[in-house]
Amino acid sequence: MTSEKGNKLARVIPEASLNEQLEAEPRLDGISQSRIGEQLRAMYDDLMQQPIPERFSELLAKLDQGSPPSEEEKP
Repeated sequence: MTSEKGNKLARVIPEASLNEQLEAEPRLDGISQSRIGEQLRAMYDDLMQQPIPERFSELLAKLDQGSPPSEEEKP
């Protein structure tokens, strides 16, 4: 038997320490945040360039007028 025998056993973590670890807010470094932001902007830029469907434009106009949608227009 080697001296590494005990290294593969499960480690007991005190409950107080575990709670502290779980309550800590996850954080990303600035580089990761920047990369995620760039990728999200690239994904949604194309979407923002597309025209609004006519049905949505009509519903938005009715909402601006304050009239409730008819039964046919309800999703």
